[in-house]
Amino acid sequence: MKTFVGIDLGSTTTKAVLLDENSEVIGRGITNSRSNYSTAARVASQEARVDGRFTLFRRALAGASGLAGDLDEFLAALERAFRLEQFVEQLADLEQTCLGHIKGERFVSLESGVKEALGQVFVRLREEAPELYAPGAKRKSDFFRDIAGSRYHVHAEEVARAASVPYDLLLNVYDKSIIDVENRPPEGNLSDKFRRALARVLTSESSIRSTAAEIQKTIENVLDVDLEETYLVGTGYGRVTLPFSKEHIRSEILCHGLGAHMMYPRTRTVLDIGGQDTKGIQVDENGIVANFQMNDRCAAGCGRYLGYIADEMNMGLHELGPLAMKSERPARINSTCTVFAGAELRDRLSLGEKREDILAGLHRAIILRAISIISRSGGVTDEFTFTGGVAKNEAAVRELRKLIKENYGEVTININPESIYTGALGAAEFARRAFEGESTTEAAA
Repeated sequence: MKTFVGIDLGSTTTKAVLLDENSEVIGRGITNSRSNYSTAARVASQEARVDGRFTLFRRALAGASGLAGDLDEFLAALERAFRLEQFVEQLADLEQTCLGHIKGERFVSLESGVKEALGQVFVRLREEAPELYAPGAKRKSDFFRDIAGSRYHVHAEEVARAASVPYDLLLNVYDKSIIDVENRPPEGNLSDKFRRALARVLTSESSIRSTAAEIQKTIENVLDVDLEETYLVGTGYGRVTLPFSKEHIRSEILCHGLGAHMMYPRTRTVLDIGGQDTKGIQVDENGIVANFQMNDRCAAGCGRYLGYIADEMNMGLHELGPLAMKSERPARINSTCTVFAGAELRDRLSLGEKREDILAGLHRAIILRAISIISRSGGVTDEFTFTGGVAKNEAAVRELRKLIKENYGEVTININPESIYTGALGAAEFARRAFEGESTTEAAA
């Protein structure tokens, strides 16, 4: 099966989209961008292929007699089991890497104790792993570093205290090792992981045991389908760091414009607020970029700015929007400069301003800056599409709707749940079109 891959190498996350020959999305994948963009691209691409398998599973199992009405539940169970397989595999890699970092003068007299303590920490991590992937379980993140890191710190502190081993040594070993593991994507065979995950589900879900043979055969048939990577296009902040030839690279502007057009064909104006920049893009009826503007020089008002604010307030990035929504008197904030943000936040809090009012003011300031960029690109034309990670922030969306109505009247505003993949989607479509062009040329020759 021919597939076309688009990879968007963002400053904070790297996204991949897998398209089929009909421009239909087969799979999506995302990972945190590392200093090693090559690894991030491989992981995101692998995640898109995993997601693609689940798409094919869904199609193939749609008519399975034993899954009538329970297909979603079965696939959710299969995905949890598969993610557990991945997590346990990476835990084993992390443990061996940690053990390899126990060396040097600090460890001479403590080596055996530190090794024993590490062993206890990883025993605990493996024992609790199934709970992390149980139905309804809430995880801090879907990224291995975030999940493993938060739990490692909890167990390491308890084990260090009981074993009289310096806690900072266990943290030091982890900090060195997690970078190595992150830059080494899981190497295990994906099909084998799917088979082990399926076996786990079939033995634990009594309701489908009667049709287990049929389900297993269907899954095996899907696993036999080769997802051929026919053509790949890269875009985004880190695209120039990859060993792609020029014909395999497209600009962020072109990819976001085309991606927004593919999601909403009537789109004429696109706003993308990513981790590092803000883009205002005007596209024609074919998704071709007619004009654009970007923020200049710094990341003020972008995703990284919000991340910095979250760190200053000791909050999760996902908590900013909901708290800002509670504001009744938004603070007036004129600057979104990352350099001065910390000092201004501390000053305002010391003066007694509420956190929700400060955050509401910050979100308004961010969107005001974005509206200014859109204005310089040509203004807002119906329909308008908002993309990027910030499009998931409800406070930012609220301010955007207000300001567009104030300045441009009633305009259709599109916000897709998968908007973070817009650039990768456009890149994948460029890949498909490039292959089609090559095929046409070869046929004519």
